[in-house]
Amino acid sequence: MSSGQIWVDADACPNVIKEILFRAADREKVPVTLVANQHIQVPRSPFINTVQVPAGFDVADNHIVQLAEAGDMVITADIPLAAEVVENGCLALNPRGELYTTETIRQRLNMRDFMDTMRSSGVNTGGPPSLNLGDRQAFANQLDRFLARRARAL
Repeated sequence: MSSGQIWVDADACPNVIKEILFRAADREKVPVTLVANQHIQVPRSPFINTVQVPAGFDVADNHIVQLAEAGDMVITADIPLAAEVVENGCLALNPRGELYTTETIRQRLNMRDFMDTMRSSGVNTGGPPSLNLGDRQAFANQLDRFLARRARAL
């Protein structure tokens, strides 16, 4: 069983979410590893690490999939990455506080594929709305639940 560490698909993770994770890492002494294809500035902490992977399609995602273990949490808005880590026994949480589960990930993959089809046929689907206070609170609440379960398991 893993120690329940946190992996972050960091290239597109909002800074406000990273700040929540940094505070949680030090408060709960949970390892947080940010994986990105660019340098990421992080506070000095024995619990916060960065891994810079080469640029390329899905390189950071593949790194996370290879190293994350059952019981770990992966922070990502990338639906295919979330599907893969959930299948491997990890929890996946997006920056808006949506916890992906084996029950919900298939529907999210189908919606993603549908939207890709719409965009490729020329339909402007727009982007996601800005991260708001409710999203940040939902994220923090889900993170707290994970950390509480982790603390009970240790």
